Formats: sequence, C-alpha cells, structure tokens
Amino acid sequence: MTEGVADPARRGAAAPEWLMRLVTAARDADPASFSPMPAEGVEGLREAAVLVLFGEGASGPDVLLLQRSEDLRHHAGQPAFPGGGIDPGDDGPIAAALREAVEETGVDPGGVDVLGTLPQLWLPPSGNLVTPVIAWWREPSEVSPVDPIEVAAVSRVALADLCDPANRVMVKHRLGYASPGFRVAGMLVWGFTAGVLDRLLRLGGWEREWDHEVVLPMPGAGRRD
Repeated sequence: MTEGVADPARRGAAAPEWLMRLVTAARDADPASFSPMPAEGVEGLREAAVLVLFGEGASGPDVLLLQRSEDLRHHAGQPAFPGGGIDPGDDGPIAAALREAVEETGVDPGGVDVLGTLPQLWLPPSGNLVTPVIAWWREPSEVSPVDPIEVAAVSRVALADLCDPANRVMVKHRLGYASPGFRVAGMLVWGFTAGVLDRLLRLGGWEREWDHEVVLPMPGAGRRD
C-alpha cells in the first residue's frame, strides 16, 4: 500500500484486527500480483479511484458494492466498488474515491477511516489507471442509490459469502480468457472488482478452496470491464 496509509496509533485503533492484518499484507504485497497489466510507463490515460470500504454489519465483516444501472452506455449492470474519475478539484485518489462514494451511495464520509491505497492498476479495456482506496467503515451510515439512472442497487456484501466456495466461479470474457467471479447478493461480480476482491481475500488469509472449473459467461457480450 502507498498513499494515505494510516498511523495505527492515531486512526487504526478503530479498525478491527482482521482488517489491519489485511492492510499490512497488502502493503507488503508485490504490486504485480494485483494485475497482469503494470501501470509503470503508462501515461496520458484517465486516472480514477474506487473505495474498497470494509465494515462490520449484521452478517459480520462486509464490503460495500454497488450495481450499475442497466441503462448506462458503459459498464451497464456491472457490480463495482463506488468510484470514478479523479476530477481536477480532487486532492488525489483518496478524495476522489470518497467523493464518488458519497455521490453514488450517500455514505457519510465522516464515519469512514482511510487506511491506505493499493497500487495503481491499468485497465486497458476502459483506458483508465485506477487506484483502489482501502477504508474502514467506523460509523456505518444508511446507503442507497443516490441517482437510480446511474446506480441500480447498493449492497453490504458479507465476506463470509465472498469466501463461500459455493459462490466462487470463473467468468469467461468475450475474448476467451477467464477470471475469478462471485455470485453474491443477487449479482455476478466479475472483472476488475472481482479481481481485486479475489486478491484481497487471499492476502487476508480468508480464501477457501473452490472449484475453478465452474465457468460462467460474461454478462452482456457488449459490456466492457
């Protein structure tokens, strides 16, 4: 992890031990392990950020995901972390991730503690350089789609459900390759979001053995990750 890593003595005390172990593991991980597409040397692309917001709800530890509207031109119907492009007025990826999360889900940023960022990831299909921002939902607030034209649903997805082997699949991309996916909260999570979740579950020591031979087609032949 790089930018914005919290001082555990100052802010991290509010975060549970299971999350701080993940923060430490992510900080020490090889950046190349998060994506086969390194961002080094890639210039002139749009920069974006997403908020990977962990909390503890009625079903235990969870993470905040949303599902984009089916009417969008890009990423229609696709589950994702809250996030979007870094605007000129944003003070870097952390500010952008928090702003986008507020605009998309209505989350109260006053109850969110940022713990750090993952390496910037290059997504050739969308032409973006994306920085995942890891955060702890210290004081959970009500969340829901702020603009239904853009966001169809907002869900707190239990880590137990993400770790359940029965919910793990491989998703076959239209170009022929397959990547990890999750069937949770009535959604098929795939692409960039599923890839980050897959790596974080492994780093946190939560991944359980699952059947990589279960392969589903990518939803919507015209959609892009």
